[in-house]
Amino acid sequence: MTEAVTLTPRYDHSGFTVPLHITEESPGFVRATFANPPMNMLGPSVYAALRLLVERMETDPALKVVVFDSADPDYFLSQLDVQNMSDVPDVPGAASLPETWHDFVTRMAHAPVITIGSVRGRTRGIGDEFALALDMRFASIEKGVFAQPEIGSGAVPGGGGFDWLPQLVGRSRALEVLASGNDYDAVTAAEYGWINRALPDAELDGFVDRLAGRLASFDKHALATVKRLVNERVAPPSAGDLLQSFREILDAIPRPETQERFGLLVARGWAQDTQTDLDLPAVMGAVSAELATQAQR
Repeated sequence: MTEAVTLTPRYDHSGFTVPLHITEESPGFVRATFANPPMNMLGPSVYAALRLLVERMETDPALKVVVFDSADPDYFLSQLDVQNMSDVPDVPGAASLPETWHDFVTRMAHAPVITIGSVRGRTRGIGDEFALALDMRFASIEKGVFAQPEIGSGAVPGGGGFDWLPQLVGRSRALEVLASGNDYDAVTAAEYGWINRALPDAELDGFVDRLAGRLASFDKHALATVKRLVNERVAPPSAGDLLQSFREILDAIPRPETQERFGLLVARGWAQDTQTDLDLPAVMGAVSAELATQAQR
């Protein structure tokens, strides 16, 4: 069996020149590291790189496993870059995220390659929805954080939270997550079935690397068949359902109530590399309480 390389975590953005750094770890095993400072937002450049990687996943006869991790210990993939989400930069792979996200996620879910998330830091909003679309998710007990916080801004999840979470955690827990907007630690996420396992931070890299190396040593056709047959029995969300979900958030954003909450949150440091964003659910709760108090006067 091909042994996976055990790597020293790379958490220095200065070592990366692209927002998604691709490392060829071994034959059949690729690592994709998010490195989009200051807080790993999912914006147009990251999305373009992800689309190129999915094209490779669909066409590379040697590729068997892709592991996604982060160069930032505070953020795996933080949230959608709402301000620039419709931009289409002049780079390979670029496309309008609102118009094509449903197609991208569907392609990734059905590509004949196993995808694994190795999660440190906050994984919220569309970042969490990206992680949900991966085949497996493993997270650091000390540093893994998961959330769908859109409710606190007057919006709703649009990238697949409605579609993936109920399958994984059940109806009641999905309602808890989606309606509360709270952060959930890795241990709770594992108990809910949101992720595969929560592991001590010092063990996360070695565990994921060994698993990916083991998978990469197996026959490509057999691995692809396993994924295809599991998908046939527990089907990923359809592209149509995913598109409907994204339309819901696009409809929610222009609402005056949503815009008011957006403005209050931005004024406090939301979507910026601030303590506010690190403590986002608490700040959203405070803003909601303030608005409720004003409405009663």
